[in-house]
Amino acid sequence: MEHVAILKKKWGLISKILSGEKKIESRWYVSRYLPWDRIKKGERIYFKNSGEPVSVRAKVDRVVQFSNLTLEEVRKILREYGGKIGISVNERDKFYELFKNKKYCILVFLKNPEKIKPFEISKKGFGVMSAWLSVKNINQLKL
Repeated sequence: MEHVAILKKKWGLISKILSGEKKIESRWYVSRYLPWDRIKKGERIYFKNSGEPVSVRAKVDRVVQFSNLTLEEVRKILREYGGKIGISVNERDKFYELFKNKKYCILVFLKNPEKIKPFEISKKGFGVMSAWLSVKNINQLKL
């Protein structure tokens, strides 16, 4: 499988992925959504800011999933992995407030991030609000 992760531009995560500051892509959910149980080591993730073309890709090094999270487990994940997720120590409380009611967390460890020639995608069939797309081949999404 190949995946497209759509990021919030204002968080500035694309540059953190390329610099190696962000080594883990995290997804936090109330219910199980993609890529839960659908992403594996060795697969490829393409990244884009919302409203922009895909511009970066990386390989999946490993995946860790957490379910039935408690408030303390959310804090523990942020303490243990926050830096590699791209969350500074100063930002932990802000992100704790965002994630404290989530029950599921997926940590996707990244390797070999690289800038690629930008390309646009179509989210047709995935829903306008989809922030993660999984396909057999990235060419299925290219415009």
